[in-house]
Amino acid sequence: MSRFNRLTFNDVKTYSIKERENKVNIADFGISSKKSDSLEAFLQSLPDILVGHDFREFVQRFRKAISEKNTIILMMGAHVIKCGLSPLIIEMFRKGFISHLAINGACVIHDVEIANWGITSEDVASGLQDGSFGMVKETAAYINDTLKENKANSKGYGEVIGAKLVEDKSPNLNLSLLGASILNNVPVSVHPAFGTEIIHQHPNIDGEAFGQKSLIDFEIFTHSLSKLRKGSIVLNIGSAVILPEVFLKALTVVRNLKYPAFGFYTAVFDMIRHYRPTENVQNRPTLSEGKGYYFVGHHEIMIPLLVGLIVD
Repeated sequence: MSRFNRLTFNDVKTYSIKERENKVNIADFGISSKKSDSLEAFLQSLPDILVGHDFREFVQRFRKAISEKNTIILMMGAHVIKCGLSPLIIEMFRKGFISHLAINGACVIHDVEIANWGITSEDVASGLQDGSFGMVKETAAYINDTLKENKANSKGYGEVIGAKLVEDKSPNLNLSLLGASILNNVPVSVHPAFGTEIIHQHPNIDGEAFGQKSLIDFEIFTHSLSKLRKGSIVLNIGSAVILPEVFLKALTVVRNLKYPAFGFYTAVFDMIRHYRPTENVQNRPTLSEGKGYYFVGHHEIMIPLLVGLIVD
C-alpha cells in the first residue's frame, strides 16, 4: 500500500475530436511544386499555416494596396544594398509601387559608392587594426561636400545626394536608389545617427549642414506618413534600430496632428527577430487597427521572392 494519495481519472469527462477546435487541418497542408511552376503557384503551394499563412496573406494585402493606389512606405537598412537588391527596389519605383523610401545613413554611403565606383563594403576588422577603416577620401568628400554646398537651400539629405548623382551622370546611376528616387519622383529621406557613419570622421564634415538636411528629411518622412490610411503598407527591411525608432516618432507626430493614420499593415523582413522592429513596427503601430507581420530570412532570398510576387 502506497503511503501517497493519488487521484483517479474514472470520472474525467471527454468529448469527440470532431467537436474540438483544431488549429491544423489537412486542407491547409502544403503541396509539392515543380521547378516549372510560376512564383504564384509556389506561393499557393505553401502551407496555409503559421508564417506560411501570414506570408500569403501579406502578399495579397500588398497587391491590394497597389491596385487601390494606397500609400506604401519602404524603410530599409544598408545590408539590403550590400546584398545586391537595389535593382529590385528600383523596379518597384519604376512601376509606381513605392510611395516613399526611408533609409539610414549607411545606405547613402553604399549607394554613392555603388553609383560612382561600382564597389562597396570594406573589410572593417582589417582596417580597424591600423586605423584605416572608413578613411577613404572619395566617399566622404562626395557626401559631405554635397551637403555643405546645399546648406542654403530647403532640400533634404536624400534629395541633394540623389540629385548630385543624377547631375554627375554617375557611371552606375542605374543601380542607385537615391538616383532612382529623383528620376522616378519618389520621395526619399535619410535618417542618420551622428557618429555612426564613416563620413563623420573626416575633416570636411559640416555638422550644421548635416543636421539641417537630416531634420528636413524627418519632416519629409512625416509628411509621407500623414498619407497612411486603412490598407496602406509599411515595410521595414533590415533596419534593427534607426528606422523603427524614427518611424515611431514620426507616426506619433502624424497622429498628434489628427491625421487618420490607422488601419494600415506593417511587415518586417530581417534575418533575425529584433526587439525594436517587433515593437515599433509590427506591434505598437497596429495595436488598435490593422496588422503587423514579421518574416525571418536572408534578404537575398526573401526580398526577390516578395518583389517577384508583387511585380509579376
